[in-house]
Amino acid sequence: MSQDTLVKRQFGHHARLALSPAEESKADAQAHAARTMWNCLHAWWQMMPKEKRTLANADAAIRQARQDIGFLAVLPAQAAQAVLKTYFRAWKNCWEGRADAPNFKGRFRSVMSVDVPQGRDLNMVRVHRRWGMANIPKVGRVRFRWTKDLPTGKRSNPENRITGARLVKDALGWHIAFRVQSLENKPEPHTGPEVGIDVGINVPIALSDGETHEHGEWLTAREKARLLHLEQRAAQRKRHRKPGERTSRRLHHTYDQIAGLRAKAKRRALDWQHKTTTAIARTYGTVVVEALTITNMLKSARGTVEEPGTNVAQKTGLNRSVSGEAWGRTVTLLTYKTARHGGTLHKVPAPGTSRRCSACGITTPGSRESQAVFVCRNPDCGWSGNADHNAARNVLHLYRTGLALVPAAGRAVVRRAKRVKPATAR
Repeated sequence: MSQDTLVKRQFGHHARLALSPAEESKADAQAHAARTMWNCLHAWWQMMPKEKRTLANADAAIRQARQDIGFLAVLPAQAAQAVLKTYFRAWKNCWEGRADAPNFKGRFRSVMSVDVPQGRDLNMVRVHRRWGMANIPKVGRVRFRWTKDLPTGKRSNPENRITGARLVKDALGWHIAFRVQSLENKPEPHTGPEVGIDVGINVPIALSDGETHEHGEWLTAREKARLLHLEQRAAQRKRHRKPGERTSRRLHHTYDQIAGLRAKAKRRALDWQHKTTTAIARTYGTVVVEALTITNMLKSARGTVEEPGTNVAQKTGLNRSVSGEAWGRTVTLLTYKTARHGGTLHKVPAPGTSRRCSACGITTPGSRESQAVFVCRNPDCGWSGNADHNAARNVLHLYRTGLALVPAAGRAVVRRAKRVKPATAR
């Protein structure tokens, strides 16, 4: 098989870990050591002159820190090197305008994680159909949930292998994310139809061909009542806490319970998004979406003291609903899934797609009578239909008329963050 028909892919696979109390304690200790290593690196960076902020000097600093600070020894040496590389990558992302400057990591506000940079250290085996085992440095042999075939044993080779992993702890426990490198057949061009997509709140995904993809509530009525009860309990305990007093263990336990319910809702939402975007990528060859600036859409309506905003509570509820639908994540999933199936994804300008009539092409004030009903006020048209489907048809029309947004030089245009000097000026 020629190299032109093959393509190398990098993807991740998450699996749930089944740790004993002793193993979980070791993983927690490594995660706290990794966070402390990050904070030590950040303090060193701020203290050193610019000309001495090099990778070699930073490596020498963390080696000395592992000797001077006893509890940092629980972190494997390769995991400490991964912290160093991640920290320098964070600064590079900041300089190139892709992210804010790195900062100190708090104990309760940062994600607990540990890297296993080398895939050969895992020594993975499949125990039976549901479980596998992997070796975690300085933790031991641990079990994980086997939900997807992984290139282990005879299936592993230089072209299809596990290159590393990352342990991550969320509200539902410890998980392992495998980094998998695979050599796959280059997909043939998708010959499916074109489709425009309009995203919303009441109708999450509406397609230009009349199809819709909807979902129910992410939490059951009983779970939502439980969440409300826990939030009220947390607010009451926080209200009775004295200024400057440390958060009690009971309040932290309540916060953990709230985080567990919210994590459960997020997982259900992510599962629905994965299944929906996979179905769209398999069915359609060309997918067209709106280029939404979600950050601007989520701005508060509170205003200032001199000029207070109006309908603040309503705008807050709208922002919460928009954030819950995670439109940006939907587009991200569609981007790589359409490419994997041989299709393409395009973005078109968003303004006016919900107010323009898809039949006559004229924008007439008052045509959108409600969230779901669109009736064209043009006397020569009078078309009526679902407002979401009308917007999706307009999205597809913009692509067909050649108004798709073309990234500069074949890549996305990145705007440099404010108050950050370009790399050439450093």
